[in-house]
Amino acid sequence: MDIINKLHNEIDERKDELIDLLKTLISFKTPAPPARNTNEAQQFMAEFLAKRAFKVDKWEVYQNDPNVVGTLKGIDSANYQSLIINGHIDVAEVSPDEKWETDPFTPIVKDSAIIGRGAADMKGGLAGALFAIQLLHEAGIQLPGDLTFQSVIGEEVGEAGTLECCKRGYTADFALVVDTSNLHIQGQGGVITGWITLKSEQTFHDATRRQMIHAGGKLMGASAIEKMTKIINGLQELERHWAVMKSYPGFLPGTTTINPAVIEGGRHAAFIADECRLWITVHFYPNETHEQVAKEVEDYIRNIAKGDLWMQENPPIFEWGGTSMIEDRGEIFPSFEVDPDHEAVQKLMKSHASVLNEKPVVDVSPSVTDGGWLGSSGIPTAIYGPGHLRHAHAVNEQLAINELVDYTKVMIQFIYDWTNSKKEEKHNEIQ
Repeated sequence: MDIINKLHNEIDERKDELIDLLKTLISFKTPAPPARNTNEAQQFMAEFLAKRAFKVDKWEVYQNDPNVVGTLKGIDSANYQSLIINGHIDVAEVSPDEKWETDPFTPIVKDSAIIGRGAADMKGGLAGALFAIQLLHEAGIQLPGDLTFQSVIGEEVGEAGTLECCKRGYTADFALVVDTSNLHIQGQGGVITGWITLKSEQTFHDATRRQMIHAGGKLMGASAIEKMTKIINGLQELERHWAVMKSYPGFLPGTTTINPAVIEGGRHAAFIADECRLWITVHFYPNETHEQVAKEVEDYIRNIAKGDLWMQENPPIFEWGGTSMIEDRGEIFPSFEVDPDHEAVQKLMKSHASVLNEKPVVDVSPSVTDGGWLGSSGIPTAIYGPGHLRHAHAVNEQLAINELVDYTKVMIQFIYDWTNSKKEEKHNEIQ
């Protein structure tokens, strides 16, 4: 490991270059929404990887929002482990009224931290991984296993550039998502959004309401908005049931939530509302799937509808997920679990302990990342990145420089160790 110790020293000596690399990434204005603005940043990523001997694949997922995947073939790919490093180039939106110390895309260093939109979420992770790759390349180190670097679009708005990488056939023996985790090794729960619609085939004038709600009116009709309140109450009942019956280590009880986020309904004041749509966000645990929880919601709400005379004739309609919060107002973030006994996780733990001289934390993220798409594709996956979630999406978003340096050291050691591991080797290296 003398070569790795030498490279660790080089990271300390060239810290300013690492900071400048992160500043460069932050300076690309890639907020989503509005999105459709990442091409310039992604071209930088493509050229950076190409200069380090990666074969680069760049393609548009949406107009002016391309994915970039760089592949560095190992010198003995058949026998050594392969690695995907994954991160998103888009950052959280910035509102005009936010009071930043500086322009969010003109990064500054203050109090030993880099301030700028995306510093924590998650251009810091991208910069650390890229700088590790650069130093390995400059040292002339040829990795036995394949190394794939994915810079993807759309994570902030559920557009899952990572899913498009999976569809394109990119795979590996292990994937590391370099998103915000405060240097914890993490799995995650999942999120799915859905629309519940109540719609009548008939429309009624506002003046007919008395006939629907009072004795002897003899008009079988109802306001879809009022009927939706029964569904909202039902969702709250199911949410409470989950809180009692479901749990997962590392999550506070009741983390499985059903949020009635948006409601739309009615035409105008001269009509009885013939349609109402409810947009919900469902959070679920790492050992659950989005298909499973969607079915649980549907089954429960359909049983409620069976007890309502109007909803028996006008049953709820369910639409789940989506590929974009911008394009079709829906998203899915699959969950995934981290196996602490997996050889790659063991090596990541060892790298962390070696650099920081502390036992690594293996837990679950309270947020979601694209890692679920990698896990759903059959790739063992973990989240491991610099930055605190309290800084992500925040005014004056920032990343501590010492954390970025430590992270880069861990990454250079882990990349080297994992791609130098033979496929048939099974180690147990928990510290």
